Amino acid sequence: MTAPRRTIGTSDLDVYPLSLGGNVFGWTADADTSFAVLDAYVAAGGNFVDTADGYSAWVPGNTGGDSERILGRWFDARGNREDVVLATKVSQHPDFKGLAADNIRRAADASLERLGSEYIDLYYAHFDDETVPLEETVAALSGLVDAGKVRYIGISNYSPERIEEWFRITEAEGLHRAVALQPHYNLVERSYEQNYRPIAERENLGVFPYFALAAGFLTGKYRDGVAVDSARAAGAAKYLDDTGRAVLGALDEVAAAHGVSVATVSLAWLAAQPTVTAPIASARTLDQLPDLLASVTLELTGDEIAALDTASEAARGA
Repeated sequence: MTAPRRTIGTSDLDVYPLSLGGNVFGWTADADTSFAVLDAYVAAGGNFVDTADGYSAWVPGNTGGDSERILGRWFDARGNREDVVLATKVSQHPDFKGLAADNIRRAADASLERLGSEYIDLYYAHFDDETVPLEETVAALSGLVDAGKVRYIGISNYSPERIEEWFRITEAEGLHRAVALQPHYNLVERSYEQNYRPIAERENLGVFPYFALAAGFLTGKYRDGVAVDSARAAGAAKYLDDTGRAVLGALDEVAAAHGVSVATVSLAWLAAQPTVTAPIASARTLDQLPDLLASVTLELTGDEIAALDTASEAARGA
């Protein structure tokens, strides 16, 4: 059963309700594995891939743009660029740091070259750059839409106050509106609900949570007394506190009731939240993908959602 697609905000982009994260491409997944994961995701009905120009500059030997280059090779090999909604981001590539207007334009051109594409479907300001007037950043991104290089604009890692200012500028200057928001949001990180959800509702933004599985913690493999060999182990292990244990207990019960994995339930809970269009999740191996895909057809009951909400209540104010 193929899940129905969801529309991103006020755009005409219709996407699969699970976005495939490209952060692992060229990092923990080599080119062949990345191709296999991408092929399987598309074969299952997926059409929405998320990356950034900075992925994965932190890896020794990488230069940034590594994920985009792999995606560009895959698009070329498969001839399917028009079938995929591609999101990428600007501000973190080592050669194109920040959000000054000229830098945005040059970074976009560099991303397009790596992707082998004439356009980017959804282009995010990746991290706020307070050294540059926000008017300059917003106008530069709007200009890329006018130039046909970007179809729609998104915002990631901005404070609620700066997002409010972004939309005031957009309205005052008659610029192209942002249609998407990418926040940090999952069962053990729920501050989004108080701080960002009201803005997303008012501005009709499509919301795409990153770290949807809390760096792997919400797969259920991080437990007391268990050592996990993973590049993300330290980031995930920090959630193993009283709240994290309560969440895992609730997830275990729901997963057992449906005969699915803890990761599947975690993503299904997130996809069911108000304003969320699609969680972002990555697979560094082909074996990890089925649990992610299963989330799009898993229907949780109201009682199950309530049990997960209760177990993670402390994370709302974290």
